[in-house]
Amino acid sequence: MPQPPDRSRRPPSEDYVRLKRLWEAHRKDAFPAADTVDPRLQEVALYESWLGSIVETALDGGGRLTSGHARMLEARRAESSQTLWSAAAELGEPVRSYVARLMTIEDLLGTLPRDR
Repeated sequence: MPQPPDRSRRPPSEDYVRLKRLWEAHRKDAFPAADTVDPRLQEVALYESWLGSIVETALDGGGRLTSGHARMLEARRAESSQTLWSAAAELGEPVRSYVARLMTIEDLLGTLPRDR
């Protein structure tokens, strides 16, 4: 006998789908200027690593932020991204576009529902 549909499972939100698509595209893109030894790139790499751990957890959680990750994002926004933007501006393209995409991903994370 067939099982009734599971109504507790909601379809993924548009923000979740967009985040997943953008993150997958980002992961396929090579780190800009990876062969360059420039300390400003370290700022970009650290930001990407920090953000990536939050993205992976949110995607694994069906598009929900943990309360800890939500607090981390709020604190980051309160601190601003001046150092990161300065590094991206000084390094030019393609770093600037790479950082802009990471910040778009961060913005999308901020739209996801939070666990209680």
